[in-house]
Amino acid sequence: MKNVLTFCIILFSSASILGQPENAKIEFKIIAKNLPEDHEVYITGNNVQLGNWTPDAIKMEKLSDSTFIKTFYFPVNTHLEFKFTKGSWETEALREDEKAFKNFSLKVAGDSILTFKIPKWKMNQESETWGQITGNVEYIFNLKTHIQLLPRDVIVWLPPGYYENTEQRYPVLYMHDGQNIIDPETSFLGIDWQIDEIADSLIKLNKIEPIIIVGVYNTTNRRTEYSENDTGYAYIDFLVSELKPMIDKRYRTKPERENTAVAGSSMGGLISFMAAWEKPEVFAKAACLSPAFKIGKYDFVDNVLSYEGKLKDIFFYIDNGGIGLEDSLQAGIDEMLTAIKNIGYQEGENFVWVKDKFAEHNESAWAERAHLFLKLFFGKENK
Repeated sequence: MKNVLTFCIILFSSASILGQPENAKIEFKIIAKNLPEDHEVYITGNNVQLGNWTPDAIKMEKLSDSTFIKTFYFPVNTHLEFKFTKGSWETEALREDEKAFKNFSLKVAGDSILTFKIPKWKMNQESETWGQITGNVEYIFNLKTHIQLLPRDVIVWLPPGYYENTEQRYPVLYMHDGQNIIDPETSFLGIDWQIDEIADSLIKLNKIEPIIIVGVYNTTNRRTEYSENDTGYAYIDFLVSELKPMIDKRYRTKPERENTAVAGSSMGGLISFMAAWEKPEVFAKAACLSPAFKIGKYDFVDNVLSYEGKLKDIFFYIDNGGIGLEDSLQAGIDEMLTAIKNIGYQEGENFVWVKDKFAEHNESAWAERAHLFLKLFFGKENK
């Protein structure tokens, strides 16, 4: 398994005003020794004010060659995740052991000053990884997709013995955000799901049958493609009408619905549910990790509540954590669980729900839980 990174906030002081202001003043201060005079420091994170993870969007103000600050105003109870760079992910902040920091995290409670000491930085070297690809993968590059969608790459992970056992056929798991599931070099922030290591280990331990995993890369239109709208339905149609036939033709698959599953996290969890819900004749199982069932402008709960047809033959794995964004997703997940129960789904028979109250909203957390749905979907004890 790849190492799970840790982080350390060196100093945190809070000066909350009585009555809690509508917006709190948050000041970030960086102390970084041995930086050349012409180097800048940037903050990036999960908020539009923090640049939405663009590594060179938000420059910090230089107080001296070693001290940088930046002040923001955020609504109380906002959950922030953030990192520091010198302008790119190839120059992000490192710990003393030269590993990248895990995302720093803060729930805004009041006016605060956060001070961080950065001992080292990446120096334009190749991106750091925490492991390699395990097993054999093949790529479909720049796949021209449905007319409403952007082209994308696809990574195909093949199980142990695929090239040797030329008569054997395999179930297939389709996964969204394909660049984040196998290869740390392509994954968001350099940490992947480790689905290759997890599946490889479970297969070799005889816990699951050998499977093929198809990772469908996302695009700059990820949110639109992974939600309920014309583009989202076009993406589902692409999976069913274009990609699956291509995979079934190129690889030795078991193409039947009972051998075909779909999985994803966050918005990918939503589109996984939607794909199985809309195409149960194709996908018999859907794993929805930290799904955005109902939050903000996204709401697929109403679609389920309004359904009056025959119970759809789908098995759902649903899970979520409890920290930061995970907590914000809880209400929508609770509503979806109630909705599927109301139309006849039985927990343990048609779906399972797993809650890890200490888990955050990131690839490391999803990697910790991936073995659960792999064993439910493809476990040999279930055959």
